[in-house]
Amino acid sequence: MTDYMTVEDTTPQSRTGAIKLHGPEGFEGMRKAGRLAADILDSLVPHVVPGVTTGALDDMVRQQAFAAGAVPATLGYRGFTHSCCTSINHVVCHGIPGDKKLAEGDIVNIDVTVIVDGWHGDTSRMYLVGKTPIKASKLVQVTYECMMLGIEQAKPGNRMGDVAHAIQSHAEAHRYSVVRDFCGHGLGQMFHDAPEVVHAGRPGTGPELRPGMFFTIEPMINIGKYACKMLDDGWTAVTRDRSLTAQFEHSIGITEDGNEIFTKSAAGLDCPPY
Repeated sequence: MTDYMTVEDTTPQSRTGAIKLHGPEGFEGMRKAGRLAADILDSLVPHVVPGVTTGALDDMVRQQAFAAGAVPATLGYRGFTHSCCTSINHVVCHGIPGDKKLAEGDIVNIDVTVIVDGWHGDTSRMYLVGKTPIKASKLVQVTYECMMLGIEQAKPGNRMGDVAHAIQSHAEAHRYSVVRDFCGHGLGQMFHDAPEVVHAGRPGTGPELRPGMFFTIEPMINIGKYACKMLDDGWTAVTRDRSLTAQFEHSIGITEDGNEIFTKSAAGLDCPPY
């Protein structure tokens, strides 16, 4: 049986396994954090071009977060030493920024989480590098549609399985597969919290969605099979068959009659081409 817990948004919180239900102050905190995370991704658009290094993009993320009085949540998280994740082509998630230069035709996911006044704004977005092959740009578009169809199902009375089923059905209708090894998560004053948000599943299953829940929806969709493997660095996950993969992520809150997307782009740059 799922445990829910109404929390005071002004007190420190810990991970208890219960799903936290937040009030108005929590929504306001998440709006601010989500807005900054989205603004940072917006600002990267003109810089994601052939020849730029992922390390240079990471520097931009860190500088903007600090300039806004925020902290990148990944900086120092479990030994991770960078301010974002950069996942190129067949990298499913958690790619490590470095000296690698983006090349014409690449697709890259940039995942940013910032902490603003104790609240976490977590979002990721795909970028097309130069002229991208049709099969890659189609995968990116369908992955965005998967996320948004999942978000449409995120409303009071529905269950997590309804979100998962919407994502899985759309992906498989295009002959793509949904990664099972990674999922979305609750967040707020915690970076990762209950509940787990799976992206493949049966309708009517899983925890019931209630007003005040905060979580991410972040499907990873592969052109090939869904199997992944971890590289020796302990962070980078890649498709086992080396097929292309894409991901989008929004942080949302369940409201009385639907949901609020905290990480929507104010500039309308939620999905490429930008």
